[in-house]
Amino acid sequence: MTAATPSTAPVPAADALAARVAALVRELEPELVAVRRDVHAHPELARTEVRTTRVVADRLRSAGLEPRLLEGSGLVCDVGRDGPRGSGPEVPAVALRADIDALPLDDACGLPFASTVPGVAHACGHDVHTAVVLGAGLVLARLHDDGLLPRPVRLIFQPAEEVMPGGSLDVVEQGGLDGVERIFAVHAEPKIDVGQVGTRIGPITSASDAITVTITSPGGHTSRPHLTGDVVYALGQVITQVPAVLGRRLDPRSGVNLTWGAVHAGVAHNAIPGTGTVAGTMRCLDVRAWERAGEVLDEAVQQVVAPYDVEVELEHVRGVPPVDNDEASTARLEAAARDLHGPDAVLLTEQSLGGEDFAWYLTKVPGAMARLGTRTPGGRTFDIHQGDLEVDERAIGVGMGLLARAATL
Repeated sequence: MTAATPSTAPVPAADALAARVAALVRELEPELVAVRRDVHAHPELARTEVRTTRVVADRLRSAGLEPRLLEGSGLVCDVGRDGPRGSGPEVPAVALRADIDALPLDDACGLPFASTVPGVAHACGHDVHTAVVLGAGLVLARLHDDGLLPRPVRLIFQPAEEVMPGGSLDVVEQGGLDGVERIFAVHAEPKIDVGQVGTRIGPITSASDAITVTITSPGGHTSRPHLTGDVVYALGQVITQVPAVLGRRLDPRSGVNLTWGAVHAGVAHNAIPGTGTVAGTMRCLDVRAWERAGEVLDEAVQQVVAPYDVEVELEHVRGVPPVDNDEASTARLEAAARDLHGPDAVLLTEQSLGGEDFAWYLTKVPGAMARLGTRTPGGRTFDIHQGDLEVDERAIGVGMGLLARAATL
């Protein structure tokens, strides 16, 4: 873990606005590192992020801003649009989004600010995202006070990214994108060194759905499998054959991947149980294949279990489409990174099979997400969704500057 050290990357002297952003980042960064640690120590699960919302709202109010609380948890806040919500010039805003929920995992980081909530941890970097967007908002508020903010900016602190289909839909439903013409976000990336960001035009994540197959039969004795439906055997066929069917029925270039994460059936070695389930995720790189995959999946499950005299129920929870970065927004993130951190700050990143509900915003307005490097150079490469995740906290200043500068380009 790297202590809170203000970012010191050189700033091109010719760009006065970039220089001002960098100076404000250096001034505010230690405070935002402290906010990140506070949020990390007090994680909250999806749609229960009341304390986190209050921490963010209080700091925004202290900066003279007027956050609007969303139903349940989360908030939006406009910078540079003076007066009550909806008044002022009708100038489209750029939005910056942070997700604020944590995961149902034990915190194993061993740091002084480790989670104080058993079984709940910020193991995906959302505490970093929260601090980054809050910090960017404070930078932009100061620019507005100085008369240097070229357009309104909306800060979105979104609940429930970690559950499908995602809290971004709640934000959209409550008007969070009204008046917004473009949106940006970052995601912590422990495979990239701090000070660098990964970008990609087009899909940068994948579609992700939750799949549960439940099989039932009367059950019976393992000595007489021919007298009942063999639930466990049928589950085995679903586990092995259904992913193979998808691989032959859908274009392999679409990257459809069905991986099982949990299987439950029976309690005794000599009893065929009456019910069993297998659950997993179906991910897809291509949105068109994603739209068709559900139909193919249902057919495959039905056909695979048909010979085994069992009943089957498929629960298919549609998750999120791929995050599809548009070219102009990606270019603005790249320009912002280079303005603040030099020509080597931008890396081409790969498309991930992970899902991200930021994708729903991009079905409404153009935008882009960048991967924010959180690895200490030469240090260990951690992984997200693991309780021992650690981040180099200098990433907070990098992210603050990146989003604040992108919003002003």
